[in-house]
Amino acid sequence: MKPLTSAAIILRRTNYGEADRILQLLTPDHGVVSTIAKGVRREKSKLAGGLELLAICDVTIIRGRGDLGIVSSARLRQFYGHILRDYTRLQFAYEAIRRVAGAAEMVPEPEFYALLARIFASLDDLTIDVRLSEIWFRLNLARLLGRGLNVRYDVAGQKLAAHSKYNFDIGEMSFVPAPNGRFDGETIKFLRIASAKPPETLRQIGGLDDVLESALWLARVVSE
Repeated sequence: MKPLTSAAIILRRTNYGEADRILQLLTPDHGVVSTIAKGVRREKSKLAGGLELLAICDVTIIRGRGDLGIVSSARLRQFYGHILRDYTRLQFAYEAIRRVAGAAEMVPEPEFYALLARIFASLDDLTIDVRLSEIWFRLNLARLLGRGLNVRYDVAGQKLAAHSKYNFDIGEMSFVPAPNGRFDGETIKFLRIASAKPPETLRQIGGLDDVLESALWLARVVSE
């Protein structure tokens, strides 16, 4: 069969035998691909430097008759090493990988690759509040899983009002009008923007201190 050459993100890796490693790779055009990198754990392996976590790798895979393709070459395109400097960012990067790995097995959606590549780049930028990155990621993960947050209408189908307050009904996955509700117009406006714009854009918005924690709580709820 013709070799597959593609960008890839490592979702899982498992040591196998004395020097091999089984890799689950996420690619932009071929979804999740299971492979084996033979001899990658040997000191002088030509593959080792091109197969890193928290990175975009260019790989060539020979696909045979079995379930596992064989990685014949690998080159590191982009390594997001700044993530390693901040424990919170590192922990969420691993959480993002775990969530995408699970989701990609259920839903063959090519946007999962773009989602993971974007969150790596965002977490790697230490000037972006990690909460902005997490909110963006979780809202878009929920959308890809068919649980996108409705930031236009309430549970009764009425347009959300800028000067009203709301609670969130987890069962209905919708906002519910409430005089002393947790979510006001500013929070909902931010959620609307965060659903559509990347973290690099969100960081340019001022005065977010009062809305970030509520927005983060809700993003976690809808993405679970």
